[in-house]
Amino acid sequence: MPERAARLWRTLGAAFVLLVFVPPLLLLVSGSLTEPGLPPSPTPQLVPDPLSTTGYERALDLGGLLRASLNSVLVAVVAVPLSVLVASLAGFALTRIAPRATAVVVAASLVALMVPATALLVPRFAIFRLLGLTDTLVPLIAPALLGTSPLYVLVYYLAFRALPADLYDACLVEDLSPLRTWWRVALPLVRPVTAGLTALTFVLTWSNFLDPLIYVYDRDLFTLPLALRSLSLLDPTNFPVFLAGAVIATVPALVVFALAQRRFLHHDDRPEG
Repeated sequence: MPERAARLWRTLGAAFVLLVFVPPLLLLVSGSLTEPGLPPSPTPQLVPDPLSTTGYERALDLGGLLRASLNSVLVAVVAVPLSVLVASLAGFALTRIAPRATAVVVAASLVALMVPATALLVPRFAIFRLLGLTDTLVPLIAPALLGTSPLYVLVYYLAFRALPADLYDACLVEDLSPLRTWWRVALPLVRPVTAGLTALTFVLTWSNFLDPLIYVYDRDLFTLPLALRSLSLLDPTNFPVFLAGAVIATVPALVVFALAQRRFLHHDDRPEG
């Protein structure tokens, strides 16, 4: 019965999200299919007349979205798995060390979460500039080596801590090393957490605008947010070109969200192997 109630609430939550976000997405798509060069319509049109894909062609040509998409994919493919891996390892380690040490690390993580990200821009820039890594994609990937955010580590810590203590005792009896216990037992049992953090990390990495703006100067290294910024400077009659670029940038995030949502709704809590 509790499982049915939990599944019902998850389904209602997904339906609410769809109800809130689907109408703006439909308007975004319809706007991107409007013929560029025409005066903006005074009222939104769900089906524009005439229907045109010229906006997508111009967005790829003028904004360099293809190259920018490849750069964003490269950053996401490296940063997202690395971030989740580091955060899960750190969170699991917090459940295995002494309680006093755990309390100190958790308190330090909470303090770190209170520090505004903008306060770290200058020291981070100075470090990357000293290392000669500015105008590369390395500064966009490097935060993943620290789990991207202390929040991810704390979420994994709470998830691993919620697992039964007898489970860890059984792993000790079976003479499993901490690394094998994390990989074969603990991590499979927190798959919904992994799915949620993976989706969150991907969306934040994919839509990251501030870091590329600070560290990347070469147009060939632009990510999608920077490329979209150049399209946003077009005149109002070419606004469909910008909307087409926004659609291209939004689709991958929607796909990742859908995959993560499926894991939430149909997760299996049995450990592997």
